[in-house]
Amino acid sequence: MTADAPWGYRWRSSQLWIIATATISLFSETFLFGFIVPILPYMLETRLGLDPSRTQNFTTTLLTVYGVISLVAAPFIAHFADKTPNRKGPLLLSLAACASGTVLVACSSTVWVLMAGQALQALASSSVWIVAFATLVDSVSEENKGTVVGSTISMVGTGMFAGPMVSGTLLQLLGYWPTWSAALLLLAVDFLARLLMIERPAVSHEDERTALLAEDAGDPDANATSDPADTSKDPPRRGFYSIMLTNAHILASLLNTLALSLILSAFDTTLPLHVRDVFGWGSLPVGLLFLGLQAPNILLGAAIGWLRDRVGLRWPTTLGWALLAPLLWLLAVPGEQFVWGRLEPGTGGEAVYVAAIVGVGFAMALTRGAGTFQMMAVVHDLEAKDPNIFGPYGGNSRLSGLTELPFNIGMIAGPLLSGVFSEVLGYYYANSVLGEFYRLF
Repeated sequence: MTADAPWGYRWRSSQLWIIATATISLFSETFLFGFIVPILPYMLETRLGLDPSRTQNFTTTLLTVYGVISLVAAPFIAHFADKTPNRKGPLLLSLAACASGTVLVACSSTVWVLMAGQALQALASSSVWIVAFATLVDSVSEENKGTVVGSTISMVGTGMFAGPMVSGTLLQLLGYWPTWSAALLLLAVDFLARLLMIERPAVSHEDERTALLAEDAGDPDANATSDPADTSKDPPRRGFYSIMLTNAHILASLLNTLALSLILSAFDTTLPLHVRDVFGWGSLPVGLLFLGLQAPNILLGAAIGWLRDRVGLRWPTTLGWALLAPLLWLLAVPGEQFVWGRLEPGTGGEAVYVAAIVGVGFAMALTRGAGTFQMMAVVHDLEAKDPNIFGPYGGNSRLSGLTELPFNIGMIAGPLLSGVFSEVLGYYYANSVLGEFYRLF
């Protein structure tokens, strides 16, 4: 380190700080996505004055808009992110958009302003996820990549339950504006971490390729047998998405992520309203239910990662999907009338619902991250065979964008399917239909 190096250069540019910054960014986005879920009924009915009968429709619309924006934006963001070796600038720009969208949502006085804020948040969230995930993958060596990324995914999973839990608890105990202060505080921490980060330029694939060519230049036999002008024997380059979307392992990984996203977004749309109607529960119990949904992934993430290392991805993932169908059915039983009776609230219905939520959380823990790990392994194998296959800076941003694709499709389809089925068929038959779909999956 030279005398004119920036203050704190050693730790600000360290691998640990860069990984921590990327992890905070990923956590903040998952936190903010779930943060609004328990608040939406209050915002729509109390602040905006909508009739409660329209709440389900508007909740479905808002979450669908979020998914559509993210889906459309992700490929463009990923394309440009892979054209630059510097991740800090895009991260800071994404944070500015995220903060603006959050303030717009919190201050919204009409449904249209609320939707505009959601759209801006969706755009920023897609950008943050792609750039932060690429930063994370770029910053760790191949031999440690699985451990670091696996630990990060487990930590990021806390954002999915922490968002609804924190907002639901604060809304009930402290009120509307103190609730939003928690989100703004997290964004301030995120901004500070990104501002302090000094990104070290990584050795690119192009550098590796140049070094190999330089070595060949010292070998007269290599020069004699290689004619730079003769490219007739070189196979034509295929694009990133052409390579990925014709790979069977990638397609299976995309389907796994799609199905998981459908479940998560379906809960965001229907759970708060269902437990209010059946059990009379407010925002605090809703937040605790989201905690029960995500806690198994947090507590068992390391153990499931160890299991995957020992037996592979297939069997744990298969077990998770096999458990989901009966658990989704069980989730819809409390409050329904059957030939053998009715499981009433106050006579065990609440306990059954909570147990089913925790069971679904355990099943999702077995499936979560499996698609991402499989896709990372495929990209690593391809780049090992041809370091420049995805360009001089690799394809990590586009890989992150590709993992976003099925997730965002699920965020669109999940609210639509669960919202429409709940409105037309009722909560019980909506869960039964989705459970049958996952059984076939």
